[in-house]
Amino acid sequence: MPAPSNVLIIMSDEHNKAITGCYGNAVVATPNIDALAARGTLFEAAYTNCPVCVPARASFACGRYVHDIGHWDNADPYDGTQRSWHHHLRASGHEVTSIGKLHFRSAADDYGFTESLIPMHVVEEKGDLLGLVRDELPKRKGAWKMARLAGPGESSYTFYDRDILARAQIWLRGAAARARAKPWALFVSFVAPHFPLTAPPEHYYRYYDDARLQWPKLYETQARPEHPYLREYAECFAYDEHFAGPDDVRRALAGYYGLVGFLDENIGKLLATLDATGLSQDTRVVYVSDHGDNLGARGLWGKSTMYEEAVSVPLIAAGPGFEPGKRVRTPVSLVDLSASILSWCGEEKPTDWPGEDLAGDLPPDRAVFSEYHGMGSKSGFYMLRDRRFKYVHYVDHRAQLFDLEADPQELNDLADDPAFSDVRAQLNARLCAICDPNDTDRRAKARQAEQLHRNGGREAVIARGDLGFSPPPGFSPDFM
Repeated sequence: MPAPSNVLIIMSDEHNKAITGCYGNAVVATPNIDALAARGTLFEAAYTNCPVCVPARASFACGRYVHDIGHWDNADPYDGTQRSWHHHLRASGHEVTSIGKLHFRSAADDYGFTESLIPMHVVEEKGDLLGLVRDELPKRKGAWKMARLAGPGESSYTFYDRDILARAQIWLRGAAARARAKPWALFVSFVAPHFPLTAPPEHYYRYYDDARLQWPKLYETQARPEHPYLREYAECFAYDEHFAGPDDVRRALAGYYGLVGFLDENIGKLLATLDATGLSQDTRVVYVSDHGDNLGARGLWGKSTMYEEAVSVPLIAAGPGFEPGKRVRTPVSLVDLSASILSWCGEEKPTDWPGEDLAGDLPPDRAVFSEYHGMGSKSGFYMLRDRRFKYVHYVDHRAQLFDLEADPQELNDLADDPAFSDVRAQLNARLCAICDPNDTDRRAKARQAEQLHRNGGREAVIARGDLGFSPPPGFSPDFM
């Protein structure tokens, strides 16, 4: 293992990894992310531990699963009570700084950073209260913003990302001039390509008229898989009401692709600054996202499913200990990255953290775990993914099973196929060894019922409205 080094973690928000050149997309232009992959290691099977923002980021911070830390959904943000990798590094004498989106509770809490610049947190220290309603799901309105704001231009999010980049460049220049006894960790967290799908014109128009822009798979109503959760989720978010025709879909796709290009441009500028300051040689660089985006597949947008579009993430690591051009097929997840950051800075991970060092020898038979207890769902569901199969366990609905080697597009659900009954049973046993699905669902709902009562009950929460997306610093919330 190479000596401890500085660590630069670059996180995006809601990046569907398939919309990246190095992950096989021939349309999108991501030269800077692709260059990082060429000089480092690309993880082909990386996953979030929860496919929605707030719990995904809480889990990543704490290096543990959502059911272990109890930050269940977008109304249950991390408050700094449980120790994070930031806490551990600061306590060991490292400089650990965040710049950009955190999506924690508020700036008043101590999250373990030595410094936190322009942080973005949940609204009113509460977040998305609508997600607390788990029965008779209210119809949400945020998809109106997703569809209507798609197009060329600027938004509060593009302004924010430019500010994040500028602050990060200034920080790196300062770091190069400072002497320190231990490596530093810098967490730079952009908001692209999360909606609003308003992309700078030079990026948007690159894709709007591109005939190669692929239509979302299984988008037509008759082609969509019939599963009760997918129906519940689609009805709750009312996507078909707001994406009323092909033009709406094309604008959204061009906006998303454009935002990925904008993100790549900012990453390129950040890495150029790292090079210019002479810090590259002693810095491990990681690019990752908190979760993916369905991007119209199966008629769904946003996240909140265990399909590859939403639950898998791009993950690339370069620098000391990472072989240039290497591609790793072994499944990994964000809790592995949490543990790795400590290791790369020369510190030991806590014994109750399940993650393993991404730069080490990962067992090929390992499996990764994800769970969901949030908006648009009446009950919890869980994923276990090994090298070949993905198993999804729903508390109140039938399971799903996909052979990702034979069927990477997840078109053929094998859960009821007798030929795969043993595989299903084995994966279910491995999943239940991580958590008890029914008891975990009960605990999540009990916590959500308590929060719902504290916030005035069902009708008060529904009257508060749907935010759609959290405002960055300096902007006001816009409920619908």
